[in-house]
Amino acid sequence: MATLANFTDYSLYSNAFGFMRQALNFEPQASDADVVITGLPFDLATSGRSGSRQGPGAIRQASVHLAWEEPRWPWTFNLFEKLAVVDAGDLVFDTGDAAQFCQRLNDYSLELARNNKFQLSLGGDHFVTLPLLRAHAAHYGKMALIHFDAHTDTYAQGSRYDHGTMFYHAPNEGLIDPAHSIQIGIRTTYNATNHPFAVIDANQANDMSVPTIVQQIVERVGNLPVYLSFDIDCLDPAFAPGTGTPVCGGLSSHKVLSILRQLVGLNWVGMDIVEVSPAYDTSEITALAAATIGCELLHVLAATRS
Repeated sequence: MATLANFTDYSLYSNAFGFMRQALNFEPQASDADVVITGLPFDLATSGRSGSRQGPGAIRQASVHLAWEEPRWPWTFNLFEKLAVVDAGDLVFDTGDAAQFCQRLNDYSLELARNNKFQLSLGGDHFVTLPLLRAHAAHYGKMALIHFDAHTDTYAQGSRYDHGTMFYHAPNEGLIDPAHSIQIGIRTTYNATNHPFAVIDANQANDMSVPTIVQQIVERVGNLPVYLSFDIDCLDPAFAPGTGTPVCGGLSSHKVLSILRQLVGLNWVGMDIVEVSPAYDTSEITALAAATIGCELLHVLAATRS
């Protein structure tokens, strides 16, 4: 009689439920996990092309292509021997209820933080970062922000739920310290004369060396608790077409990964990857880029804690 293999056994697509094929745990607060992956299927704040609510599932599916290799090049250690990682599935909220989503995400994220769980969250549109920052700040205090994006998302004219306003509200609410925060890859209009964050725009980032970029990031954030938010449209559409607001002239996946790998040693407290919209993806390359970024961030965290 044929039997099903344990879902942790290797097979590229069979039973590939969790990110990087890690076990599902719907009560991660009480688990022994070091890191909790959570999907945030929310795109009610999208101003352009919708569809990023499907992003978490697409990222997880693409991550199965990465799960076979440990140690993963160019790292020299097995990630899951250093970090216990669980996938908590997706946050549940009533369809169309943005206020409820914010409250549930805040409560859930704060409970994880209080139980010493590091969080890697998969969006969803970029608005999901605001309730995440609120929860993290309630536990860790004011943070430094490292923000990869084509847009500054500091626009004051948006509505209460708008994926272009999070980093206008976050400093005003005392969640992040702009003087210790930096944005990389920006290539849309902003007022540089009174902009509160340091910016390495896309032209600069494409021309600068990776060590120079890393040095500016490290010097900017200092010893503060650090939260990283990665909008996939930081990448050029050649590397990430599946997003709601693509902007030409962005960074390559190679350059981004090279930068991230050198951010070992910061005071990491949380991370998210957002704005993957599978309906506009080509051959799953956007989802694969997001999954790879998530994998690399986990390696950075593991190397930092070693």
